[in-house]
Amino acid sequence: MIFDVDGLNPQARYRLLNGGVTPRPIAWISTRSAGNVDNLAPYSFFTVASCNPPVLLYTQVTQRNGVDKDTLQNLMETGECVINIVNAALLEKMNMTSASLAIDESEFNFANVESCASDKVLPRSVKESPVRYECTLRDTISISDLPAGGTVILLDVKSIYVQDDLYDNGMIDQILVNSVGKMGGDRFSLTTETVEINRP
Repeated sequence: MIFDVDGLNPQARYRLLNGGVTPRPIAWISTRSAGNVDNLAPYSFFTVASCNPPVLLYTQVTQRNGVDKDTLQNLMETGECVINIVNAALLEKMNMTSASLAIDESEFNFANVESCASDKVLPRSVKESPVRYECTLRDTISISDLPAGGTVILLDVKSIYVQDDLYDNGMIDQILVNSVGKMGGDRFSLTTETVEINRP
């Protein structure tokens, strides 16, 4: 079946992209507003943009009302965030933080997520997250402000936390991290099995 994207409405395009580009890592992003409210929200359009310098990338999909989500608003105001990696033990709480809350309400409190102080930035970190990237805002690139359009956010990594028992011989143990991936709709993938194949 072939789909001509010019003939599809934005929702149909979203479903075909969101359902095919899977599994996607989840950036559970904590920010702090200028009014000192701690925000926490998951984004699954997320990846590494560069390793030298270390830069992470996530995309905010434009909401129907055209208003930026709290995460981007806070980043534009303060320039700082933490990318918390989600494992299976945090899946339910992460999902809770996708709820639409008032800008003055903290998802940390709403989802009962324990936080801790970060090393180099003011936003709080998710204490139980096995890997955390403390970042500052590098740049934003507006692709489209239409509904289901997107803004690409580039983040400079300033500090990386890895849980002690997950780091061995210069590597992060992928199996022990047990990270969660996002599928289409309400589905998630779990790291229950991996396959190692040597590159030619």
